[in-house]
Amino acid sequence: MINKLLILLLFTVSFSLTAKPKGKVWTTVESAKAEDPDFLIQGEYGSGKDGLGVQVVALGSGKFDAYFLEGGLPGDGWDKSKKRVKVNGTTNFDGSGIKAEIKDGTISLSWGDKTATLKRVERVSPTLGQKAPEGAIVLFDGSNADAWKNGKMKDGLLLHGTTSKEKFQSYKLHLEFMTPYRPFDRGQARGNSGVYHQGRYETQVLDSFGLEGKWNETGGIYKIAEPSVNMCFPPLRWQTYDVELTAGVYEGDKLVKKPRITVKLNGVLIQENIELPKHTTAAPVKAGPEPGPIYLQNHGNPVFYKNIWIIKK
Repeated sequence: MINKLLILLLFTVSFSLTAKPKGKVWTTVESAKAEDPDFLIQGEYGSGKDGLGVQVVALGSGKFDAYFLEGGLPGDGWDKSKKRVKVNGTTNFDGSGIKAEIKDGTISLSWGDKTATLKRVERVSPTLGQKAPEGAIVLFDGSNADAWKNGKMKDGLLLHGTTSKEKFQSYKLHLEFMTPYRPFDRGQARGNSGVYHQGRYETQVLDSFGLEGKWNETGGIYKIAEPSVNMCFPPLRWQTYDVELTAGVYEGDKLVKKPRITVKLNGVLIQENIELPKHTTAAPVKAGPEPGPIYLQNHGNPVFYKNIWIIKK
């Protein structure tokens, strides 16, 4: 019994240490550019025309992980069926048969018999700034947070940790979000939040730029489904969720048809008509026939939201 308790204690301490944010955080592009040169190196390199793509993730103090992608960038040539090779370095990378150097906004690389010089690019979601169509319910347009319980604003943006006053059944939702830049942190300590549909089913929000694309990363349906491709942009970039939720069908309190969800992240379909067998762990609203709100999770990170509107189905 003592050994089991000791193992549990060590696991708890280890989890707390890895999950707790520990480094400096930047919440604006201007401050990150001015104070951390790594911010201008981190990012995406290449295009669909190049046949190769690279995602460079800042780790703090001039260190980076570079992910070399066969075919191009995610959603623009690369998918999970193609090669993805991780090499750690500074502005020079040498490992796994890859040599590369970042200089003046480009990365020059050799990978086997392939060579390329790729420019740093900043992709923009095709639905960024999309206006609410006629008949939509505008939940946030930057003017006030009246549609939200305990809604707080900063510089015209909606802060995490709030719940919509109105509740919904089936709908189409458009929402824009931005995660902070915190290169010294890792995993779930790095820009964590989440969008809970009906207050029940979470589409994760996290700075998961460059990562594999798991259910606990941006685009994942928490503990239910991984995204088909990790379309997460770098931190301090505005990103879009376009979500269609089909509510479950009940006969009294008995569920006879499970709810389903379709998700586009930054304009790319990553979850298609996924069945939702249960509500998310720690969801503020449990599964049931009643309508539920939109909940923007507070997970101790400064995550910002804007341009939120919804169309009832």
